[in-house]
Amino acid sequence: MAGINKAILIGHLGADPEVRYTQSGQCVCNFNIATSERWKDKEGNQQDRTEWHRIVVWGKLGELCKEYLSKGRQAFIEGRIQTRQWEDKEGNKRYTTEIVAQNVQFLGGPGQSAASQGISQGAPQATPAETPLPDTLAGDDDIPF
Repeated sequence: MAGINKAILIGHLGADPEVRYTQSGQCVCNFNIATSERWKDKEGNQQDRTEWHRIVVWGKLGELCKEYLSKGRQAFIEGRIQTRQWEDKEGNKRYTTEIVAQNVQFLGGPGQSAASQGISQGAPQATPAETPLPDTLAGDDDIPF
């Protein structure tokens, strides 16, 4: 029996998406989103924790993400968790864990419902609103990577 590998996230982009192309010409879009949780500790003080997630989007869906997403914009991401290994300049093994997105919905566009802005890998369903949200995240200096 095969396992299930599924991640679902809603968060805000920490920076504009970056796009590059493989030697065969396939688009690869990368960006990071922040998810936050808030709770009260034993003393009743409010606590916040932000988690950063690396997102990878391939093909036409990646091109659409580059066109319609920007820093501060909220997005719904559905995909699978993947860990990659590489060697750094000193020859040390390094690892990164990322979400390979298969479905992206651009949230928060004025006058647009989230459902009308969804696109999936290989089957774009709608064209999202082009108006990005104002920057709502801290500056790039505050991003821990």
